Amino acid sequence: MVKIYYDKDADLKYLKNKKIAVIGYGSQGMAQSQCLKDSGLDVVVGLRKGGASWAQAKKDGLAVATIEDAAKAADVVQMLIPDELQGKVYREQIEPYMKKGKTLMFSHGFNINYNMIKPGEGIDIVMIAPKSPGHLVRRMYQEGKGVPSLIAVEKDYSGKAHQTGLAYAKGIGSTRAGVIETTFKEETETDLFGEQVDLCGGVTEMVKASFETLVDAGYQPEIAYFETLHELKLIVDLMYEGGMTNMWDSVSDTAQYGGLTRGKRVINDQSRLEMWRTLEEIQDGRFAKEWVLENMAGRPVFNKLTEMDAEHPIETVGKELRSMMPWLKKK
Repeated sequence: MVKIYYDKDADLKYLKNKKIAVIGYGSQGMAQSQCLKDSGLDVVVGLRKGGASWAQAKKDGLAVATIEDAAKAADVVQMLIPDELQGKVYREQIEPYMKKGKTLMFSHGFNINYNMIKPGEGIDIVMIAPKSPGHLVRRMYQEGKGVPSLIAVEKDYSGKAHQTGLAYAKGIGSTRAGVIETTFKEETETDLFGEQVDLCGGVTEMVKASFETLVDAGYQPEIAYFETLHELKLIVDLMYEGGMTNMWDSVSDTAQYGGLTRGKRVINDQSRLEMWRTLEEIQDGRFAKEWVLENMAGRPVFNKLTEMDAEHPIETVGKELRSMMPWLKKK
């Protein structure tokens, strides 16, 4: 049975008189450090000295230090730099200062689940993973609300790792919404699966294939763009707001019948076999190893595929059509 924790289950006292080092000042680092500070906690942001993030964090009123100095001074170290950088940064700049009794925290389980980071004995390992981008974490906190988060404890040497995690979740506002119990393994594998099969990989390939089918059949690229990419936001928003039932209730009966009868021909048994294959590569560590080696080699596959995607005809057509949409233009 799922366990969900709320404000009444969390107490900031487990972080009082402790220094929290937030390593990184990207989307999550910025949001989490500011929320923790506003919750009355002692926060320092660990960064590369002299970088743009250093100046921004100081401008935002936060204490800033080098990663080494922040880790040395901290009781709790929260890793919020990209997955592919965490292992090297931890080994070279943080590990020497991770003494017994400290807590190492994450917002994604990748580096612990795949043993890219191997903390020593006596260190609590905890994850608090907000289920939203950083800007929404911050906005909801400022509005007196919160975004749901996941909590996982990998190691609990102190006997208080769970309480520390819940206190951190309360510090960023998540216990106002609800904090769901999970494991590093479950969070990592489901997160990667969603990104690859559905949210990022599956959706973009489906959109491109749909666009190409219509264009190859002789339809205007502009019309194909509207039908295969532009209107996707409408459908996703409807599902986001009320699930698939809400979406079906909102579209025409023609759309619903066509979707229900033809959708399974597109996402078929072969598609599901590939989903299982992708999941197995995540579970046994093949994807993680591939990604690490890709970074070590200078990202040749990543860079080439990114370039090819940017040059796809749907991007060229889309750029022109989006210029006709004033609501999309940045201020």
